Amino acid sequence: MTEYGRIDPFSFAASRDIESPVSIRIIGIDGDERPARYSTLLDKPNVRHIGSNTSPSPELYVTVQVWAGSKALTVPIQTSYKPPRLERRHVWNEWLRLPISYKSIPVNSRLAITIWDLSPDQGINDVSHATPFGGTTLSLFGDDNQIIRGRQKCYIHRHKHADGTDDTTTPAIVGSNGKGMPQLASYAEELERMESLFKKHEMGEIPRVDWLDQMVFRGFEKKGLHAAKLSTKLRQQDRTANKNDLDKTTDIPNHHGDTPDPYTCVLNVELPRFDFPVVFADHEYDPPPISALQPLSASQMAAQRQPEVHFGPGINAIGESSADIGSRLAMIYDPEVGQRDNPAEAKHRRLFRSSHRHGILDRDLKPNAKVRDELNVIMSYPPTHILTPEEADLVWKFRYHLTKDKRGLAKFVKSVNWNDQSELKQAIQVLSRWTEIDVDDALGMLGPSFDNPTVRSYAVNRLRKADDHELLLYLLQLVQALKYEHMSTDSNEENIQDSPLAQFLIQRAAANFMLGNYFHWYLMVECDDYSPEQDVHNREIYRKVAYEFMTELIKQPEGNEFRNTLLRQAELLAILSRIANDIKLSSESIAKKTDRVKTFFGDPKNELISIDPPLAMPLDPSIKITELQQEVSIL
Repeated sequence: MTEYGRIDPFSFAASRDIESPVSIRIIGIDGDERPARYSTLLDKPNVRHIGSNTSPSPELYVTVQVWAGSKALTVPIQTSYKPPRLERRHVWNEWLRLPISYKSIPVNSRLAITIWDLSPDQGINDVSHATPFGGTTLSLFGDDNQIIRGRQKCYIHRHKHADGTDDTTTPAIVGSNGKGMPQLASYAEELERMESLFKKHEMGEIPRVDWLDQMVFRGFEKKGLHAAKLSTKLRQQDRTANKNDLDKTTDIPNHHGDTPDPYTCVLNVELPRFDFPVVFADHEYDPPPISALQPLSASQMAAQRQPEVHFGPGINAIGESSADIGSRLAMIYDPEVGQRDNPAEAKHRRLFRSSHRHGILDRDLKPNAKVRDELNVIMSYPPTHILTPEEADLVWKFRYHLTKDKRGLAKFVKSVNWNDQSELKQAIQVLSRWTEIDVDDALGMLGPSFDNPTVRSYAVNRLRKADDHELLLYLLQLVQALKYEHMSTDSNEENIQDSPLAQFLIQRAAANFMLGNYFHWYLMVECDDYSPEQDVHNREIYRKVAYEFMTELIKQPEGNEFRNTLLRQAELLAILSRIANDIKLSSESIAKKTDRVKTFFGDPKNELISIDPPLAMPLDPSIKITELQQEVSIL
């Protein structure tokens, strides 16, 4: 008895992972074509000279094309020439590879298969003296969005070109009650059902039972012989009626009625077989960009007028006022809001800056009183403020005048289009002329908004002039800025030299014990941070910097002693963390937990009674730890 609620495992592959091209094997045609009436051949010479009407073995060929959404996705692929056979049955047995892969086709893809016959005249549907012998359209995905596999029988719609549109008129599978479609007799429906089961048996979807399979095969063979005899009898009756009805003039008939059609033609094809079912899976696209516009503050949102929406008289629900309508309004995301640049504004900026590109006249350009006030307002903006295009153009225009103001460097860097090589070259020249900025301004230029290597190198050069005490005040922020450096996490690449900030911090931390102690533990905290905000790439960056720091530390005169101190600190923290976790998981009372801690500290095996030589405290290296007093231990 199966467990209630249990789901059997289902192994499948996604279509977006299948790089193989769409292929199909054209096997051959089964069935008989209805002969044209003699009166039609006499009255229409163009029909009289078609290959299938002049020879029992016409020279046919097949073209296949992929369609989706009523549009052709590929060019038609044609079978090679096959010499005509003496019997009526046409056989190709040829694989056709279409110029598109399975991962690139949508779920509504279908194969438009057209069989062509030779024709001396050029008709409406004829192509290069070839007239459609028949057409069929086979869907590549089934109703359950799985790729069709194995052998397929496709009904041939005589004298029709394959229709690859969504509302196709030449479906490969014909329903028993379709409008204008041939009606299948009871024996034909049974044979069709058995063939579908044989297909599943061949694909391994139905288990094999040898003795039962033999009985089914023999029964199917008897039904096939009976169907063939009945079909032959019906064809003989139709030929007799055709000979006795020479006076009747009709076009090439398509048998559509309630009686079974003995002249049904099918095209046998085969699609590639996969080890597992292949289910359609669309490509996952990146989410829409987040808006670059600043969010409104609470005061700004309150100041804005709320939109009033009225549905018109009689549309509101009973007892619902106009004020209640806003609760039913849906917010729609506009993807254009996330675009950082307006195309019109970007073009205006290029035209404006082209006149101030060489900087020959801008060097002596002085602002008037009004422009000076506008520049002072811009200089007073906080570091996180985003400049408008007009403000950025104004800063760029008076960039040489602003070189004397240390507050203007961050604003100037934000106004530069670093993707423009001309602006990039000129901005580098202006940076060298700028007055010396403060350390906090240099720290702001190491954030995520400034990814240009030249700007970050300039900020690091300013930090080199700061002493160790001043650098210690900003060390935590500088360690956080390492995640914005352009460094590879590959251990085989020595690319620490490509990061000026990492190289600078390693050199200064290795030369100063106080600075190096904090730098080391800041790195360790980042390496052990497995929160969702800290991704794997950032952890690898910090681990690489920590490794390079230890390598540089050994090169110093007192580097080995410094390194041993850091190792002893790590051992002490590991011991304290272990006892803290044990106490936390214990269900004892506070008094018993306190006794356990005192006993642990007093155990000589743990070497915590006396610490010799004294160990610098990780939180404050100026304080030395000499012992742990168990008497004053509290929880």
